[in-house]
Amino acid sequence: MINQKALAGAMKRMGIQQVELDAEEVVIRLKEYDLVFTNPQVAKINMMGQETYQLLGTPQKRSRETVPEFTTEDVKTVMEQAHVDEAAARNALQKTKGDIAQAILSIS
Repeated sequence: MINQKALAGAMKRMGIQQVELDAEEVVIRLKEYDLVFTNPQVAKINMMGQETYQLLGTPQKRSRETVPEFTTEDVKTVMEQAHVDEAAARNALQKTKGDIAQAILSIS
């Protein structure tokens, strides 16, 4: 097991700063499809003025032509109004092409 205190000290001596980011979703847009990471672990690393990002998680491959546009807030609204979990809310929004009212009605 890695000693986190020792690791943090070594990083500080080398001029490396790491900040964990509270990310809900990360989307990487490729030419033919998107890679979507839901609830990933994301860290911003600053090493001698150079910022990089580290992403940990399992991606889902999504085709861009069939992905409706909806936000995390849309998902939360459907979850609250229809009293369902996130997966059910996202599924309903996908089936209704992002129409919040129709998604709620389709579940109820």
